[in-house]
Amino acid sequence: MKPDQITRLAHTVRFLKFKQLRYRLYYFIRDRVRKINRFQYPTYMNCDGKPLYFNFKEGGTASASMEGRNFTFLNKTYTFESSIDWNFNGYGKLWNYNLTYFDFLLQKNMSKEEGLRLINDFIDYGEEIRGRVMPFPIALRGINWIKFLSYYEVKDKKINDALYAQYKILMENLEYHIMGNHLLENGFSLLFGAYFFRDEKFYSKAKEILEAELDEQILSDGAHFELTPMYHLIMLQRVLDSINLISNNLWKTDTLLDMLREKASKMTGWIVAMQFRNGQLPRVNDTAEGIALAPERLLSYAKSMGISVAEVTLGESGYRKRTNDRYECLLDVGNIGPDYIPGHAHSDTFSFELYVDGKPVIVDTGISTYENNAKRHYERSTAAHNTVEINGEDQSRVWGAFRVAQRAKIVSLTEDGNVLSATHDGYSDQGILHTRRWVFDSDSIKIVDSITGGELSSAVSYLHFYPGTDVRIDGDSVVTPSLRIRYQGAEVLELGEYEYAEAFNQCRKAPVISANIGRESTMEVEII
Repeated sequence: MKPDQITRLAHTVRFLKFKQLRYRLYYFIRDRVRKINRFQYPTYMNCDGKPLYFNFKEGGTASASMEGRNFTFLNKTYTFESSIDWNFNGYGKLWNYNLTYFDFLLQKNMSKEEGLRLINDFIDYGEEIRGRVMPFPIALRGINWIKFLSYYEVKDKKINDALYAQYKILMENLEYHIMGNHLLENGFSLLFGAYFFRDEKFYSKAKEILEAELDEQILSDGAHFELTPMYHLIMLQRVLDSINLISNNLWKTDTLLDMLREKASKMTGWIVAMQFRNGQLPRVNDTAEGIALAPERLLSYAKSMGISVAEVTLGESGYRKRTNDRYECLLDVGNIGPDYIPGHAHSDTFSFELYVDGKPVIVDTGISTYENNAKRHYERSTAAHNTVEINGEDQSRVWGAFRVAQRAKIVSLTEDGNVLSATHDGYSDQGILHTRRWVFDSDSIKIVDSITGGELSSAVSYLHFYPGTDVRIDGDSVVTPSLRIRYQGAEVLELGEYEYAEAFNQCRKAPVISANIGRESTMEVEII
């Protein structure tokens, strides 16, 4: 390993919690010492799983992902000519995980007979299924199997034995080494397993995880702490599903339901505070269309569960929104997320999105892949966001598919009426600080960038426009049908192209402006 790689790794690992490190070491040693196949199933034990009742009227169901022998995940379709290869990895690891999640069981056109055939095929495939013993796929698969079995009121000993065995595996491999949304998914799934099998140990662990993690992971303004709208929607659906489960299946009477309702209220409030008028959420961090349920569906689901939408003011999440009759501007003036799990964070401090007359104009690049490749690195990089890249480096040093070494921190933030100013230290290793100041008026937004300290060899300010936007350079200005952006302190303006990620594995060419700026520069964004 090269010295710079060692340094990068050290800056990544130093932010991990001791608990994460302890469990990583424990699982590493345990899985090498215990040589025998410890998870024999489907005949792990005899168990009695009871079908449960759910309110499926508004409860989220998966989009169609299976038709005949065709399986579609992440906008890629594969046809299994004969039997299903549950280890198929031709489209990458995430596609295979989706195959083993069994979301397709919840399709509206999924029959009882076909669903049971697929479940039994998975059980009979054998011990070699890689996703069979991995905790995250088990967690999602468990919820989907229980929903399906309960919907059709299925009691099948073979399936129940296999399902119970998987929950035993999950209990022995809880993702304390990862934490974040992974550990929450473990907790939600254990809650389903506990109710299905009336298992006190599952329930005790589920309650322990959910109470601790939801208390930490849902911030004071209602945001999920990984600061990714897509995962916020996914976690909200899990909270609502858990409310659905507990409310409609009388078993436990304690404080868990009240806590879930309180979190759901704040989480729906954050959605309303973040939404643009057209119903879309910002595409910040790892957010892609078509993965989570749409905001309007979740808000409807929450309403059906009797959840009131809390009035929240954007704060702890680091996002701010300024609006008037013509424009809506969403700003990122916060840290990139929890230090010990920044895997879904981007190097996007001070980036913003701008909608005019209800339509996207300046946008986030989005994401199209989780594979560890150049595309993934670009989509997380500073250059893929509407902010300033200094000396050719990212503000937060993203690497791998889900890693961050040094990361930008907000060192000052002031808000005074229509003026907001913030400073980050993402280039502190070079002695440089970057300050961005916004001034919001009725028909314009002034954005002032100041770079202080250190040696400045280059500073590039980027603006990414929505696909199809007509963008041209006119002297020291950039002009679109709804904006005129005048630059002061910019040496060169260039119009190029980037790939706007519409969804996983779907991109469209779109215009991007790069401006070579000095230590002080101004963008005067006039709404026309």
